[in-house]
Amino acid sequence: MGKKLAKVGESRGTILVFVFCLLAFALVQRLFQLQIVKGESYLTDFTMKIKKERTIKSTRGEIYDRNGYPLAYNKLAYSVTFEDNGSYSRQRDKNLALNSSMYGILRVIEDNGNSILMDFGIRLNKNDEYEFTREGVNLLRFKADIYGEAYVEDLDDEQKNATPDKMMEDMCGEKMYGILNPDYTDEELIEAKLPRQSEMSKETILKLAIMRSKVAANSYQKYMSTTLAKDINERTMSIIMENKDVYEGVDVVEDSLRIYNDSLYFAPLIGYTGQISLEEMEALNKDNEIYKYTDIVGKSGLEKSFESQLQGIDGSETMYVDNMGKVLMKDSKVAPQAGNDIYITIDRELQIAAYKILEQYIAGIVYANMIDEKQFNTEWTNSSDDIRIAVYDAYYALFENNVLDAKHLASDDATQNEKNVYQAFLSKQKAVFREIREQLTTANPRPYKDYDEVMEDEQWQAYMSYIVNDFLTQSTGILDADKIDKNDETYKAWTTDESISMQEYLDYAISAGWLDVSGLDVDSEYMDITETNNALADFIEEQLSEDDTFSRKIYKYMIMEGSLSGADVCLLLYDQGVLEQDDESYNQLSSGGISAYDFIRSKILNLEITPGQLALEPCSGSVVITDPDNGDVLACVTYPGYDNNRLANDMDSDYYNKLNTDLSSPFYNKATQEQTAPGSTFKLVSATAGYQEGVIGLYDYVNCEGKFDLIPENPPINCWIYSPSAPSTHGPLAMSDAIKESCNYYFNTVGYLLGKTDNEEEKYSDAKGMERLSKYAAMYGFDAKSGIEIDEIAPRMATADTTRSAMGQSNQAYTTSQIARYVTTLANSGTCYDLTLLQKVTDSSGKTLDEPEPVVHNRLELPTELWDTIHRGMRDVVNNSSAIKEMNKEYGDFDMAGKTGTAQQREDKANHALFISYAPCNNPEIAMAIRITNGYTSRNAALVAKDIMKYRFNLEEENDIITGSATIVAEDNTVQD
Repeated sequence: MGKKLAKVGESRGTILVFVFCLLAFALVQRLFQLQIVKGESYLTDFTMKIKKERTIKSTRGEIYDRNGYPLAYNKLAYSVTFEDNGSYSRQRDKNLALNSSMYGILRVIEDNGNSILMDFGIRLNKNDEYEFTREGVNLLRFKADIYGEAYVEDLDDEQKNATPDKMMEDMCGEKMYGILNPDYTDEELIEAKLPRQSEMSKETILKLAIMRSKVAANSYQKYMSTTLAKDINERTMSIIMENKDVYEGVDVVEDSLRIYNDSLYFAPLIGYTGQISLEEMEALNKDNEIYKYTDIVGKSGLEKSFESQLQGIDGSETMYVDNMGKVLMKDSKVAPQAGNDIYITIDRELQIAAYKILEQYIAGIVYANMIDEKQFNTEWTNSSDDIRIAVYDAYYALFENNVLDAKHLASDDATQNEKNVYQAFLSKQKAVFREIREQLTTANPRPYKDYDEVMEDEQWQAYMSYIVNDFLTQSTGILDADKIDKNDETYKAWTTDESISMQEYLDYAISAGWLDVSGLDVDSEYMDITETNNALADFIEEQLSEDDTFSRKIYKYMIMEGSLSGADVCLLLYDQGVLEQDDESYNQLSSGGISAYDFIRSKILNLEITPGQLALEPCSGSVVITDPDNGDVLACVTYPGYDNNRLANDMDSDYYNKLNTDLSSPFYNKATQEQTAPGSTFKLVSATAGYQEGVIGLYDYVNCEGKFDLIPENPPINCWIYSPSAPSTHGPLAMSDAIKESCNYYFNTVGYLLGKTDNEEEKYSDAKGMERLSKYAAMYGFDAKSGIEIDEIAPRMATADTTRSAMGQSNQAYTTSQIARYVTTLANSGTCYDLTLLQKVTDSSGKTLDEPEPVVHNRLELPTELWDTIHRGMRDVVNNSSAIKEMNKEYGDFDMAGKTGTAQQREDKANHALFISYAPCNNPEIAMAIRITNGYTSRNAALVAKDIMKYRFNLEEENDIITGSATIVAEDNTVQD
């Protein structure tokens, strides 16, 4: 029985062995099939399961002038992009991998003469220190982006208050990009082909942080590429393409650069493009979500206004790729749709000519009014007509407006003259800090007002005011403005009476808890007031020694006291390449063969130094030219301009900051955003109101008595022809002659009569007068923006003082564009159009999609005899002007109508110069408004109009009009309107 059982067991064991052998054979055969026979096929099938969707960028529409000349267009270029497609188990591994790729890509790009995109919120200054390139809400937005917050409000206090150094520390730390993670081993760094952290410069660290932040911005979506560099050369492209397997995720793609022609003349009008912000993306995606974080959008000007037309629609492509990113198969494709092209109403040649003519005259005004004095004392003047420009203001302006680079004086490649100037500066700086320390620590500090009244040296007041108000309060915040009690007697003694010293005020501020010295790196708990003041003096000296604004103040007073001569300053213009090298002029200036005064005036005369660079008054102006038949804007000039090519594509942050701090305010469109009173140009509104309301007839005479004093409770108003020292009058004038003579008394009287009724006994009502006058101002378009399609300040109609309002003063203020709509209405006798810059919209193939009709804002139905009177008066303004009467006498049948206007600002400032005009008189082809800010007299604006008319109607040779040098104007600035 036992033997039988044993045999059965053996039999079963044999069966089991056989079965196992059979299964093993089947498994081996299957593995052979999977790995050997069909291995490649299965591997291909597996890798093809990685599906990817790639965006195909659309092309932005282009901008052309009315004649089809390209003003903004796209240039084909190649860009380096990067996609983070990796999978990482730890942040450490991710940082090593990405930093390895970024460093390698950076080396390839820079070693071959290209550069990465540097548009970032932090930069290295010339002292090799990190600093912000943005401020205000833009800085907070940058911080939110870096710290991964969707909204600025989500930032915590530490993040909001983070310094540039703190942000760089955070970005380079292990929790973010790990660029300076001290835990990396030498083996890890060698494997990643990264240098030791001690071997990396701050510049390289910043560039890696920039690249990593750009990649991180797209980390929310896999396979979203980030642009690291634009417009690369063929060598860079070749090496990148050869090393795609080394730097996994890198690629070179076709891209486009936005190029602006004639940028100096068009930049404020055209604007520029830049990467979309979160706020912009949310606003633009409100109706249709087509924008992504990587998109480029219009930031200002027409680029911004017509964003919806210019922006194309991106396409997409679905494909399968292997784990190295190699495309294995394309599945589907949606072609991109190019943006529409915009044709604007601007005549390019007229725009450029008007800009150049305007600049020539502004330079001529500066030249004519510059005097060889250290400073101009307004006590020397009887009126704003007598204001002059001291040449020492021009010397200092070269520093103040950053024409000269003060930091370069200390550089290794500085010229000997630069080094000499810098040594003089260091000596003066040392003396300044010594006096500040003395006044903070002495037992008998000097009261603030004594510097002016006793020492007769204003510079110390300037330094101390800057320290208290700008440095301690605004820059550092250790003197907390919110805590200061403005009613405190000590505060009043410092700010109003100026009877105490800076030391007394700051000591009191410390005791009152206004000034917090805990941040001075001292043990304030155990320090007495003398030790605290010494610590404060140390802090002030340490910080202000690197403060550019404070340094410029020192240079100013070096110039004023003669330790830095005007000649030395002018020589710096050659040393720093502002002026082209001219050995003869350089040697003459060095040896005293030519005075600094004559030298700087000669450079202004030749436009080698421009009014925009000096940013003195005047330094700016605007011209708006329209077609009276439809409201088309033919030229919209603002001076000075800038180069928007340096702001588009990869923004030049240094250039942006220079423009942003430029005292001539190039970002501020003088044609649409600067407002002043219209001056006497407004008198035609008053003439209309007076006649239409029945208070004055066309041939009713008003006897100008020189001084208008019919309203006893109001100060008397002098006609321009009258002055206490030389009283004069116009005598009896009817409306047409009142317009020609620009008689203030006549229009004061019209304003007065508008405030009365037929009842002679009724008392004058200013409210009634304003109501009637405002009605006609609105008819001429002064009640609303002009319609121009770029940012424009809303008009401010007068609200009180009808008699002054009627002569163009009071509290009314309008832009040049709004005054241009007004003169357009005058030129065509009553049709008030909305101004427009848009001629037509076409698709990329040239098919017209939109060609808008003129929009009428209002129609003035006035009697023919009133229009005839207004036009005759305006024509006689030109005939009566010694400066421009040639326009109606020397050019055959050509004639021109106009009206002068002088807007008074304040007595210590030169008046604003305005002029409106149209031509030819019988059938106007153009209408024009001109304003020269602080241009002294309307005669200067009229001269600009004269030359623009000569150019537009080919009355003289272009070279005789646009000479490339300043156009000299009369030194007599007497106002005659």
